Amino acid sequence: MSTTDWLTPLQHILNCQVRFVTFSLSAWKSLVEQAESSWINNDNREVITEGNRAAFNGKTWIVVRVTGIDLEALEIEGEVKQAEAELITWTLQWNQTQQLTAKQNTLTESESIALKLSDWIQGQLESEETSYSIPDHLTSGGKLFAEMIPFLLVTEHTNVKQASYTELEKLLRSFLAEDILLIPLKNQEWLIWGPVSLLKEADSEYMDDEDEETVEDSLSSICHGLYEMLASEWIGECHLAVAHPVSPAKGIVETTLLLRETINLGRKFHVGTSIHLPWMLQLERLLNAIPEVQRSRYLEHALKKTELFVEAEMLATLETFFSLDCNVSETAKKLYIHRNTLLYRLDKLKQETGLDVRSFRDAVLVKIILLLYKVTKRN
Repeated sequence: MSTTDWLTPLQHILNCQVRFVTFSLSAWKSLVEQAESSWINNDNREVITEGNRAAFNGKTWIVVRVTGIDLEALEIEGEVKQAEAELITWTLQWNQTQQLTAKQNTLTESESIALKLSDWIQGQLESEETSYSIPDHLTSGGKLFAEMIPFLLVTEHTNVKQASYTELEKLLRSFLAEDILLIPLKNQEWLIWGPVSLLKEADSEYMDDEDEETVEDSLSSICHGLYEMLASEWIGECHLAVAHPVSPAKGIVETTLLLRETINLGRKFHVGTSIHLPWMLQLERLLNAIPEVQRSRYLEHALKKTELFVEAEMLATLETFFSLDCNVSETAKKLYIHRNTLLYRLDKLKQETGLDVRSFRDAVLVKIILLLYKVTKRN
């Protein structure tokens, strides 16, 4: 029986209002700290599990389900006797054990290992004393000590039926290689590890090019190919990030944090972009570290000089100009305008703002203003 099936009977038994509510993990911890009474798992007080409860201001909350980033709880209005609360806790824990047992009986070996790694990673991300090295019993025979290419996949639509672990793993093996590692993290988030040999394969496709391809170019190429495959054959719109090769056994937690930050920055500063590369977001990372009040104050001062920055045509022109490394000829071609038309726009910007984006110093300032404008406008 699912937990939702006994919500109505539970209301009749307790003779009070019962409903489901959602908490972020931090909000739940704050509630427990100020609660008049609470019960948590004494075996590991840092981990929130089904059955944990707290009582405050005439209400009792009991955790029903933990997803990794938030939790669902029963909110009971009115007095709950100690024996009743303990019985509900026992029922939830028993139900969770039964579900895990049933699921584990149908898991493949690779999924079983992946779920154990997922639990460990989530525990480290929530812990105050993080361990960055995977315990020996989870290193899968030592193969995780070899360097691999890490990707983070975040699906976009919550209402789309998610593919099963087995389906996604099969799809990734057909595109990347047989020797991959797929780890489900929170809802709609997957950590993917591919073999480092993919870099050599990517390089071989460009052997005729005059310029030798960098590692970043190869990683970007692999990421674009993987994204197109996933978007067309699996889930539709999604976000994908990739980082430099690293040994999962030694860097899986740090890499997960880096890739999550990369996707968050990409979605924050570059709406409409689905592929996010950490080495392309260095300035965005720096700006994001500045308090929002200071960012808004600086932007307000900059935009007092002119409204030209926020015109759609000028925004598109500058975005293209910066994406092509401030190359005037290439920008004019990309925008399908005459070179003189582009120079006119840039001269108009210089005349009204005093900033000439053809000079390095002014180009940096304008780029910062544009990034801050994007974030402030959305906020």
